[in-house]
Amino acid sequence: METSKYFPSVETLDEGYQKTFKNCDELLPTLPQTKGWWFGQLFQYHGFWISGFCIRGSMLNHDHFKPRSTDIVVATSPKCGTTWLRALVFSIINRASFDFSDHPLRKANPQDLVPFFEKIIHKDGSTSFVDGIPSPRLLSTHLPYSLFPTRMTDDTSACRFVYIYRDPKDVFVSKWHFASKLRPKELPPLSLEETFDLFCKGVSHYGPFWDHVLGYWKASVESPKKVLFLKYEDVKKEPLGCVRKVAEFLGVPFTPEEENKEIVEQIVKLCSFESMSNQDVNKLDKRYQQRPVSNSDFFRKGEVGDWVNHLSPQMAEKLDQITEEKLQDTGFNFH
Repeated sequence: METSKYFPSVETLDEGYQKTFKNCDELLPTLPQTKGWWFGQLFQYHGFWISGFCIRGSMLNHDHFKPRSTDIVVATSPKCGTTWLRALVFSIINRASFDFSDHPLRKANPQDLVPFFEKIIHKDGSTSFVDGIPSPRLLSTHLPYSLFPTRMTDDTSACRFVYIYRDPKDVFVSKWHFASKLRPKELPPLSLEETFDLFCKGVSHYGPFWDHVLGYWKASVESPKKVLFLKYEDVKKEPLGCVRKVAEFLGVPFTPEEENKEIVEQIVKLCSFESMSNQDVNKLDKRYQQRPVSNSDFFRKGEVGDWVNHLSPQMAEKLDQITEEKLQDTGFNFH
């Protein structure tokens, strides 16, 4: 499904990568597995359901990745605002480098500007590609916080994580729509009810969803200078304040001069759903460059509360109940 540059042949791997690939190949058959929502298998790895490709990405990270103090990791559970957060962080960090009228986000999807870490760690069969990205490196991930090596998560490391979460009812609906688009036509469609049951059981890409959120929330409480924890609904409601908060966290607060020039407002406008979904590059509906996902697949509605149009009151109540049970005695409240 991916291009060959992300699936290098064993012969082209450096020696360390060969060993990691071998360890992963030996591990996967021993793990619990189930069919993915669209294609391939999901494996239960350290408590989370993850594809084999991304498990290997996690293992390559553990074995070979060399973090820098300037690294910024945009982290999400899928369908929680990944594309939006990528765009916002890219715009904040690079605000002095580009004119808003001719900005890279007008010509490229945010995933091309903030690349997917689990994928690019594979590229070229060594760390040469990811090592060659100039600082500050902006990387995106769906990996749970617990799957990152301590050299990235302990307090002696200055690399930072920006995480966003969302109401699980909206997450499920968005995930189901996304899976329905990607699911091969030769497979029977996934019914809303069947997929809902899987989601509730935690069986979804990078699920259980609640465990993913709690991992980053706990990290943000323990290491607030390392992990910024954002709520999708808050960013929708107060985008200007959230952009300022992200800039402050990343050590690049807006200056009075930038405030006078309304740079924050321009970033929010550029990165809005309306703006990004209407860029020609994001209207592409073809699986270009052999990607399994087209740019247009990342833009559906971007709304808060769309779940009411899809879930029955009983479904909503069940998800709310699971959420309450999962968060009991944690000190964290979704609302």
